[in-house]
Amino acid sequence: MRDGLIVAGPLVRLACARHLTMRTLAGRKAGHPEGYWFDEAAADTVFSFFEQILVLSDTADDEGRKQPFLLRPYQAFIVGNLFGWKKRDGCRLYRDAYLEIGKGSGKTPLAAGIGLYGLVMDGELAPYIVSAANTQKQARFLWLDAQGMVEASPNLKPPIVDINANSLVYAPARGLFEPISAEKRGLDGPRPHMGLMDEVHEHITSEVVGKIRQGAKRRRQPLFIEITNSGFDRTSICWAHHEHSRQVLQGIDRDDAWFAYVCALDKDDDPLTDAACWPKANPGLPVLPTLEYIERAVAQAKSIPADANLILRLNFCVWTQSISRYFDPIAWAACAVAVPDHELVGAPCYAGFDSGQTDDFSAFARIWALPDGRVVARMRYWLPEAALETFRDRPYDVWRRAGRLEVTDGNVIYYDRIEDALVADCRASGVRAFHYDKAFVGQLGQHLKDNYGLPTVDQPQGYALNEAIHRLSADVASGRLCVGNDPILAWMADNAVVRQGRRKELRLDKDASKDKIDGVVALAMAYMAMLLQTAESSPQVFLPPRPGPAVERPRQAEPARSRQKCSVCGLTDCYHQPVPQGDPEDQ
Repeated sequence: MRDGLIVAGPLVRLACARHLTMRTLAGRKAGHPEGYWFDEAAADTVFSFFEQILVLSDTADDEGRKQPFLLRPYQAFIVGNLFGWKKRDGCRLYRDAYLEIGKGSGKTPLAAGIGLYGLVMDGELAPYIVSAANTQKQARFLWLDAQGMVEASPNLKPPIVDINANSLVYAPARGLFEPISAEKRGLDGPRPHMGLMDEVHEHITSEVVGKIRQGAKRRRQPLFIEITNSGFDRTSICWAHHEHSRQVLQGIDRDDAWFAYVCALDKDDDPLTDAACWPKANPGLPVLPTLEYIERAVAQAKSIPADANLILRLNFCVWTQSISRYFDPIAWAACAVAVPDHELVGAPCYAGFDSGQTDDFSAFARIWALPDGRVVARMRYWLPEAALETFRDRPYDVWRRAGRLEVTDGNVIYYDRIEDALVADCRASGVRAFHYDKAFVGQLGQHLKDNYGLPTVDQPQGYALNEAIHRLSADVASGRLCVGNDPILAWMADNAVVRQGRRKELRLDKDASKDKIDGVVALAMAYMAMLLQTAESSPQVFLPPRPGPAVERPRQAEPARSRQKCSVCGLTDCYHQPVPQGDPEDQ
């Protein structure tokens, strides 16, 4: 996979490189620096259990005979890593496994088989294996796969493993395998040896995952496996673990006990036109049932465009947000390009500010138009503290700790607390126009203009941003927009949809009230500032505040300034020009 002999996505290639690097370190004379080592005999034992003991209940040959659980290469890679890597004390290295794989690739039977191994083969006293989910019905799906394998496997079926209505019992070790859920406080009190969590993208909150992990603190080598398709909610626990997996594989974060196998497409892949990329999200290919299923799904996406979004998410591991999303997620991901500050020097800068009240973000966008056609965006976000308590299932606190989100005290945004930040950023970047909506922050806009000389422009929202939305969309599609690694803006972009007016003009919208798009709106307002200013022959430049404290009283009218171009920068009314003489207290 790493060398390109087997088709694999970018994060799977990194998972392979991680394994090979660890094998190299462990194989040196001095050994791995942390003492990790690969126990080939332990991995082989698990392989033998799957292929010699387990029999699948839902597959048969032409004569109707049940088939053994023959591990596909990707499944063997996962199982070998989870059970082969050990610490100095001989316990397993990996405690958590996040597996994000396309639908129909056999991840649920794999997790069920791992659970059965933990029940009868792991040498644990009273092993407690749970299939956990929000609802009991959902938790039973994985457990039923395990039950079916016990019934079909001669070396496991009763009396070796007893099958009850909602449990599998292995009496020699006093082991129990059962489904549990958040219903009726079913998550309280368990001490699992293994926790198997299916379809994590459907988990509404982090309650299931969190409580299962907390219950295993006294276990010697617990193992928690999350299996999922790609999701749609970038505030979910699934997205948080997806991102943690990506950062671990990319070497951004270090978590030696976290195993990640995350299927994904490369940025230029188009699964609806190029079948060569299908195995990147469906590592079980080219097995015929799976191949035929994918072919039907792609044909459906082509004939019914409304279904394309769901098929991209479930079958090709593309994180989407809403059915009618406006920005293509693959194209947006390609815009995560970081441009260093020195490249922005001298480039014209424009700003947009979208205000929030209670649980909405206040978002400030600055964009620089570079000579080569790229547009670089830098964002800031504010949120009232009460919103963190209201939406505990969202990663607001994670964003705050990472320095990406600024939190103000109280239940609503107090704009006087962010005014200084707006002025400082505008001064530092030489903002030529600051667009805001006076319907919401008219007093703030007037204050910025009167007290600081900021060239504010009232920018209505809705269909008034039509031209900016079209230009922003084109820059995303072409890769000209550079937003850096901004998880908040990425989440908001995935929330964004558009509505059409009678003349086919566009306005930004969202599918649900819980979705937030404030950052995208601020970005569109900054784009509007750029479009209007570049259409003028003599753009205005932000005038820094005069020395001395700002005054609240009405200002005296100042004499008209010279409209001659500045000999320093070539612009009119810039801060190189002398301040006209007037009231000394105003200077």
